[in-house]
Amino acid sequence: MKIVVTGAGSFIGTALAGRCCARGIEVVGIDARPSEGSGWHQADIRTPEVAGLIPDGANALVHLAALSRDPDCRGKAEACFDVNVMGTYRVNKAFFPLVGPARGRIVNISSETGWQSAAPYNGPYAMSKHAIEAYSDALRRELALLGVKVIKIQPGPFKTDMVRGIESAFDQAESETDNFAKVIRAFKTLAGKTWTSAHDPDILAQVIEKALTIKNPKPAYSVKPDRMRSALEKLPVRAADKVYLTLLRQANKA
Repeated sequence: MKIVVTGAGSFIGTALAGRCCARGIEVVGIDARPSEGSGWHQADIRTPEVAGLIPDGANALVHLAALSRDPDCRGKAEACFDVNVMGTYRVNKAFFPLVGPARGRIVNISSETGWQSAAPYNGPYAMSKHAIEAYSDALRRELALLGVKVIKIQPGPFKTDMVRGIESAFDQAESETDNFAKVIRAFKTLAGKTWTSAHDPDILAQVIEKALTIKNPKPAYSVKPDRMRSALEKLPVRAADKVYLTLLRQANKA
C-alpha cells in the first residue's frame, strides 16, 4: 500500500508516517514547507503544480493540509477555502486516476467545527470545514459506485501548528477590527490555553491509520471533540446563542 499525505510536515503527518512505515505502508508526503526527507515533495496545493506529483502505485489519499488563517494576510476566508476546500478537491482530482482503478481510499480531514455550529470569530475556518463535510458526503456516495471509500475525520483540539498559532491569529484579528478588539483580546487569553489541553497527535494518527487499513471503515470518525463545545451543541440554538452572548459581554467588560 502507498499513501499520499498532504500537510505531511505537520505534527500529525509525522506521527502518521511513523505508524504507516511500521506497517510497511509507503508514504509520499506533500507539503508547502521544504524538507530533505525521502519520499517528500515540496508543493503548494493551492497551485496546479500538485498535479505533476502523481506517484506510481499510490492508492490512498490523506488530506492533512489546512489553514485557520492566511499567514500572508491575503484574506482569511479566501485562504481557508483555497487550502481547506479547493486544495482537497484539487489533490483528489489530480490523484484519482490512481486511487479510482485501485478501489482505494480517500481520507478527508474535517474538524469538530464541521459538525458544530460556528463559534464567534471562527467563521471562515468553520465555513471551510462545513464545506468539507458536504463535499465528503457527496464524494462518498458518488465513489461508492466505483468501490472507492471516502472517510471523513473530525478531530477536536490536537497539538498542531494551527493550535500553536492561535494567539498570533487573535493578534492579527485584533489589529484588523474596529468593533471587537477588547473582546478578541480577552478571548485570546482563553484560546492561548488550548495548547495545554490539546491532545497527542499520535492519537489522531492512530484513527487515520485505522480508517486506511480496516476492512469496513466508518463514514466518519469523531476524535476527541472539545467537551464544552459539544455540550453547547445539545442546547437549543437560542439557548446556545445566549451562552455565547453572555461570554462576549463578560469579555467586553474585562
